[in-house]
Amino acid sequence: MAGNKKIKSAIESMLFVWGEPLNVKDIADIFNVDKSEIYECCRELQDEYEQEGRGIVIREVNKCFQFVTRAENLDYIERLCTPVKHKKLSQSALETLAIIAYKQPVTKGEIEAVRGIRCDRVIEGLTKRNLIAEVGRSDSVGRPILYGTTDDFLRYFGFKTLKELPEIEDIEGVLSEPEGMVDGDDVMEGQMTLADFTNY
Repeated sequence: MAGNKKIKSAIESMLFVWGEPLNVKDIADIFNVDKSEIYECCRELQDEYEQEGRGIVIREVNKCFQFVTRAENLDYIERLCTPVKHKKLSQSALETLAIIAYKQPVTKGEIEAVRGIRCDRVIEGLTKRNLIAEVGRSDSVGRPILYGTTDDFLRYFGFKTLKELPEIEDIEGVLSEPEGMVDGDDVMEGQMTLADFTNY
């Protein structure tokens, strides 16, 4: 597209200033061009950063783009920053999050039927951390709330879309939790694997 280099330069500046994931539609509205053209520019910019092995990379989540640090540099970043002991998601939170991720949209009653215990506090904690959200109401008696995962869930676990969720039988030891999060009591320390995430 005409002015491709100039537009990519502007997008790069906007990503830097914005900080949070920036939606392709919002960028397209600013330039008054088609979303597909802006998406292509973002992907080209993403490829350029990757090919050059930059310490900053561009991550895509649901047609949104964001600057993040390269995963391989985590050790150096941790050495630079003041050491902080992070608390992890509790086992109950991991189990509940796994059920929601793979069965969404799902009601609290359906979650509790799988786990065999009440989940009010866990659901409240996951909602506060914006890992899950209300996505509607069920047509069943009482029209209970339906829950689903959020874009923050995708970002935390390194997925672009829900289609990238691993198959249950192929997930052993694939994923580590990128950020420290906690829910309620019974806090787990150390690294989380997808086996923990989906073992319910």
